[in-house]
Amino acid sequence: MEGNRSHVVVVGAGIAGLAAAWHLRRGGEDIRVTVLDGAGRIGGKLHASEVAGVPVDAGAEAMLVRRPEGKDLARMVGLGDELRHPGDAQAAVLTRGALRPMPRGQVMGVPSDLAALASSGVLTPGGLARVPMDQILPATLITTDVSVAAYIRARMGGEVVDRLVEPILGGVYAGRAEALSLDATMPRIAAAARTERSLLAATKKIADEAPKDAGPVFATLRTGMGSLPEVVAAASGAEIRTGVMVRELRRTGHGWRLVAGPVPDPEIIEADAVILATPGPATGRLLADEVPKAAAELARIEYASMAVVTLAYPRAAFPALPAGSGYLVPPVEGRPVKAATFSSIKWPHLAEADPDLIVLRCSIGRLGEEALLQRDDAELVALAMAETAEVAGVRGLPRDSRVTRWGGALPQYNVGHLDRVARIRAAVASQPGLALCGAAYDGVGIPACVATARTAAARVLEHLRLAGERSDSPARGTGDSSG
Repeated sequence: MEGNRSHVVVVGAGIAGLAAAWHLRRGGEDIRVTVLDGAGRIGGKLHASEVAGVPVDAGAEAMLVRRPEGKDLARMVGLGDELRHPGDAQAAVLTRGALRPMPRGQVMGVPSDLAALASSGVLTPGGLARVPMDQILPATLITTDVSVAAYIRARMGGEVVDRLVEPILGGVYAGRAEALSLDATMPRIAAAARTERSLLAATKKIADEAPKDAGPVFATLRTGMGSLPEVVAAASGAEIRTGVMVRELRRTGHGWRLVAGPVPDPEIIEADAVILATPGPATGRLLADEVPKAAAELARIEYASMAVVTLAYPRAAFPALPAGSGYLVPPVEGRPVKAATFSSIKWPHLAEADPDLIVLRCSIGRLGEEALLQRDDAELVALAMAETAEVAGVRGLPRDSRVTRWGGALPQYNVGHLDRVARIRAAVASQPGLALCGAAYDGVGIPACVATARTAAARVLEHLRLAGERSDSPARGTGDSSG
């Protein structure tokens, strides 16, 4: 404690760590906050840079607005006027040799409308005929968490999993339906599965309850989501230090001691409280000595890697402008590109920045496809160019390109994830002045990360408040015992 100011250290300068610092600032002016990150820049998976002179996100390009935490944070740090929403173009699925529309009313790929599913053409006639059997099959009893694939395949057949659910999960988690948790990745469907016999009926109920005309589902910022971290960092008033790798975390009599920097020349940092906003493996390593139960659980969270190839073509390279905002690719198609976004179509503000330019992003890599990601940048660009030439008829060379690799970036919410997170939090709850936040726990999107940051900051603020009350209270047990 410096004078009367408590010192809180946040480890990790991604959006979760920076949001935690900002919430700490809002909660107490008498708190000194230091944010440490081993990387050379802040922002984690939020990063934007120019491609052909236009700022384009290299990582996450949008946030859900129907969950308010991300949008509210942007507004509260002064970026409300910078918020932008996508156009009306719809996404598609590249399956069975063609781009086909995502069926109307689907929930995370699970259909709710048989007519819409049939008209989309996503499934084969045999796969389509299997889906309504869900309505007459006996209930699939779920007493514990199961994989997404196991439950949906039992109800609607393998094609729904392979051609609708898998591409969506690949886009969100870069993961596989065979391993991902139904409870963690599709909580509303999981809840319905425990009360409804028919998955089709349950999904229809979820779709019908969705707010009508609720406005855009996603938002970004005019200069990309990558511009959010710098503004949040400045608004937090925290001391931000990059290139500082924290190697150890130890409990002391008055708080916590962090050891950072190289082994031959360590830096010791004292803190009254610590928030770890690092990925699961790094958090586990820091907790190995003081909270071994949490460390063991964190070590079991698997991570997937991916790459984003951004291409910028002159408008004339397209024989016709793409009709949709982009498309997802099911793994069964065997293509290296798992998703493509026609960014200049999806985001009108990008088209306005340079009307003669079409920017698109291709995502490459799912869990288990590490060999694909070992190819060099030129090979990945060539794969993306071949994809766009085949699907969109693009001719010629791009005006500019960029390859961004995200190694171990996406946590896998595998079966049992919610129980694992509960055990982690129970173990950490026994440690005063320690909190965790980030994508490893309650959701990989920006709003979910911001929500965990707010909770972590509230936990630390409450600890500091109680510690302050204890230090201000008169000493007990020193009175005259003779009477």
